[in-house]
Amino acid sequence: GGFQSPRTMATSTERRAFAQKINRTVAADVRKQVSSQYSSSPQLSKKRSGSHQLVPLSEVVEPVDFEEYLTTHPPAPEPGPLRELLEFPADDLEIVYEPRECRTVEPGVPEEMGMDPRVRDAVQIYTEDWVIVHRKYQKLSTAFNPNTFEKQRERQRRLPKQIFESDEVVDDRGSQDDQDELKRRSVSLDDTPRGSWASSIFDLKNSAADVLLPSLLERTAIEEVDRRNGEQRKENRHREVLALFPPPDEDEAVERCSIPEVPKEHFGQRILVKCLSLKFEIEIEPIFGVLALYDVKEKKKISENFYFDLNSEQMKGLLRPHIPHVAISTLARSTIFSITYPSTDIFLVIKLEKVLQQGDIGECAEPYMVMKESDSSKHKEKVEKLKNQAEQFCNKLGKFRMPFAWTAIHLMNIVSSAGSLERECSDSESERKGTWTDRKKRTLERMSIGDDTCNYTNFRPATLTVTNFFKQEGDRLSDEDLYKFLADMRRPSSVLRRLRPVTAQLKIDISPAPESPHYCLSPELLHVKPYPDPRVRPTKEILEFPAREVNMPYTTYRNLLYVYPQSLNFSSRQGSVRNITVKVQFMAGEDPNSALPVIFGKSSCADFSKEAYSAVVYHNKSPDFYEEIKMKIPANLTDNHHLLFTFYHISCQQKPSASLETPVGYTWIPLMQHGRLRTGPFSLPVSVDKPPPSYSVLTPDVQLPGMKWVDNHKGVFNVEVSAISSVHTQDQYLDKFFTLVHVLEEYSFPFRLKDVIISENNVEIELKASITSLRSARMEPLLRFVHHVLDKLILLIVRPPVINGQIVNLGRVAFEVMAQLINQIHKNLEGNQDLHGRNSLLVSYIHYIFHLPDTDHYPQFSGPSSPPYGGPIQYATLSRATARPSSLNLSRSKSISNSNPDLATTPTTPDDEVTKIMGCKGIDRSHSWVNSAYAPGGPKAVLRRNHPNSSCDLKQVQNWRFLLE
Repeated sequence: GGFQSPRTMATSTERRAFAQKINRTVAADVRKQVSSQYSSSPQLSKKRSGSHQLVPLSEVVEPVDFEEYLTTHPPAPEPGPLRELLEFPADDLEIVYEPRECRTVEPGVPEEMGMDPRVRDAVQIYTEDWVIVHRKYQKLSTAFNPNTFEKQRERQRRLPKQIFESDEVVDDRGSQDDQDELKRRSVSLDDTPRGSWASSIFDLKNSAADVLLPSLLERTAIEEVDRRNGEQRKENRHREVLALFPPPDEDEAVERCSIPEVPKEHFGQRILVKCLSLKFEIEIEPIFGVLALYDVKEKKKISENFYFDLNSEQMKGLLRPHIPHVAISTLARSTIFSITYPSTDIFLVIKLEKVLQQGDIGECAEPYMVMKESDSSKHKEKVEKLKNQAEQFCNKLGKFRMPFAWTAIHLMNIVSSAGSLERECSDSESERKGTWTDRKKRTLERMSIGDDTCNYTNFRPATLTVTNFFKQEGDRLSDEDLYKFLADMRRPSSVLRRLRPVTAQLKIDISPAPESPHYCLSPELLHVKPYPDPRVRPTKEILEFPAREVNMPYTTYRNLLYVYPQSLNFSSRQGSVRNITVKVQFMAGEDPNSALPVIFGKSSCADFSKEAYSAVVYHNKSPDFYEEIKMKIPANLTDNHHLLFTFYHISCQQKPSASLETPVGYTWIPLMQHGRLRTGPFSLPVSVDKPPPSYSVLTPDVQLPGMKWVDNHKGVFNVEVSAISSVHTQDQYLDKFFTLVHVLEEYSFPFRLKDVIISENNVEIELKASITSLRSARMEPLLRFVHHVLDKLILLIVRPPVINGQIVNLGRVAFEVMAQLINQIHKNLEGNQDLHGRNSLLVSYIHYIFHLPDTDHYPQFSGPSSPPYGGPIQYATLSRATARPSSLNLSRSKSISNSNPDLATTPTTPDDEVTKIMGCKGIDRSHSWVNSAYAPGGPKAVLRRNHPNSSCDLKQVQNWRFLLE
């Protein structure tokens, strides 16, 4: 029964050997072993002697708090020269003020007085200087490597090429004598790697003798020999020999130190389009052009309009009575488009307009389709008659336009036919061997642009001559119809190709835009550096409307409004209403003279005007519109600002008694409502009568007494309003949060926010709810305004608002929401991370934007009845209430809200508070960004903060950065 098979015995042996290796030591044995080793510890013996009841150390359950022990028992460095290595250098940190680079000659901020709080905050954020906490001794760390790849390549370029005589190649082998001499050479000469002369006796015998070395056999002192050798080594010696050694790869570096990229304005791939000439078979009237980019796949217009005028001086002279002043900015004939998401579905659409005249589009375009320049003598009388008619219409209707013709250019055809430029070897080598940051950046660029064939940055410039234009159709002017036409153009059997074209010759040049073009104007008509001479015809930068989201924060002030009238239905309108135009005005009040000159001009006109007119479709009571009206939003927007739309019937008859403009309807859009900018599509009813007094604060949907409406108060006018603004977020959650914060700053109680009246009693509840709802904000506006949001949340944490003598404790909810927002940003932008896995946008904010709230320029958050702060400003902590009410009465208590339960007492200064927090909670700084790079803040000319000049200010900035990380 005791017999076991060999396999069973082997298995048991293996198990026993394996079991012997298992550590079965229990926790109690470990504690006994530790207690025996540390029985002589002075700290433990002191505790034993002071205790009344002896407890065996093996029974102790709570382990020693290692971080607390290190905090309470700091190592005492021994005196000596190495003591400085253990201590933090006192002069390591210094604050460097770096001016923010402005790409335009003018600052680009509004000059109006009485800016509203949104604009004031935006001006401060977009103009203040970078404040960088610089570390003097960081260059001595292993993370700092001055031997970068670019510096090494520059050094190698300056090195002389080393040529050895044995490596020289015989240049002329054509003569017979040289060939015979090569045949007589030993075969071993060719077999040796460097062709050593010692391998051939023949070569040794026929070689010339070397120059004799004088004093070779003389006795020389060793010191003299070393001196000579040292001098010879210094001759023609490279100053940085060791720096020629290749730098270590950043991917394998133990300690990495990367400075985040400076926040700057976002641009996509940029192309330069120059309009050279526009010529028709007959020249009888001025013709005006419009350029824009459209993405057919996304069905979206991805750029604003560019207006150009290529008419001769003779044709321009016909409109001088209507245009008294022409600004040089409206004479631009070249433009720069930006494309963030290149694709094969982008078209450059060209639309042509002409002066309004009697007759529909087909009748007006007929002469351009049938008359040829070669038949000018044959149609001479008819051409003269057309010129006289055009001159009469220009005199009477010179400020009105009508649609004429259009065409489109498929950009992908330009890139593929022109071909891509070949990159130089040095560039390709740098792309392969660039730093980690460069390679990561190129990878992100490829991810954003997709296919390399859609790259619009390196194609060869092309000059095109467009000869065929399509006549506009009065009932197919909408963008939806345009997308159908563009999709049809890509088909081989296009319907458009069978139509009779309007013959013309438009010459344009398309090329990649240079890095820093001269004489360039921004979308706000600001002069972009360099701009040597303001009298030169400019190039306009066209604002992009990206096809998809752009996850980049705003860094410049921009506040533009775009109005797109789409359609009008006056079929039920009584009376002579056929040639309809829409006049658009930006009104500051209800008085007719309160129209603001904020509408951008088109071509060959003034920079700004007070009104803009849509093109007229002849004899159409339900016209479609394609206009884009661009405006700049004032800095002091109020509830009285509104867009006023006035509809006119335009008489095209040449009778002197006929009235030119007859108003046939009115409608409007209030721009500010409950603290928000109103944008989006609108379907508005149109009033036959003029609006009554106080109409601007109401919407036209309200049935006002005594007013007559078209089609029984139905929505008959469709218009879309969009804003490209770095001031207004256009997100309901962000807008509500900023509105309530500004209400507190301005102490503008009571304030109506939709159906809620905000007062001192309920502002705390509403503000907490708005802070919590920030998590529901859309990601794109949140990222666009992330600097604003973080600044306000930090302000609420460290400077709680005071209302009627009570502190509103918002620190906890603000800190929790800030952590959640940062987590959302990390999750949504996984590919946008640096070497340490941190989001580059947030790292850039900490490095350049973040600063402690300024006591001089930030509002005190206190009402008129609140007593001012006595003594220095106190900072609150991160708000966890400990059996305290959410609001503290300052008349009974001068203490601030203590949110940290680990602090035994209320700190009096931010430095003291952060020091206690860091003392109670161990912080791992081994991978801290503050240890591996610089750290920042911000101020500037308009609202410049006082530069911190004390060590306390510097410690405050540094300690808060520790907490943020």
